[in-house]
Amino acid sequence: MTTRVCPCGLPESYDACCGRFHAGAAAAPTAEALMRSRYSAFVRQDAGYLLRTWHPRTRPARLDLDPGMRWTGLEILETSGGSAFHTSGTVTFRASYRGGSLHERSRFERVDGAWVYVDGDFLD
Repeated sequence: MTTRVCPCGLPESYDACCGRFHAGAAAAPTAEALMRSRYSAFVRQDAGYLLRTWHPRTRPARLDLDPGMRWTGLEILETSGGSAFHTSGTVTFRASYRGGSLHERSRFERVDGAWVYVDGDFLD
């Protein structure tokens, strides 16, 4: 069992937070939860989860993650929609990495009831 704090920034263990989504034991209930779990998947180099949670119409054929990339933190700046009562939503965030940060507004939709990442716009 992993007792380390989840990379997504919430004060829970990885297993109790994003780990259960990565393992397939649960599905992210909101667009923000999916965004956090995808950030954690980038931290953990879990390309399979990233591809599984990418919208079929925008999903790349493959994903090559940089093993040298060191993600250092996630800050959720704004959310719109994306709850259990919505079919779409956006999450604006800043993801920090060694040497810089990524500021993006990501779009999410439900496909067969599950939240998936559609695409995003880089900000700044």
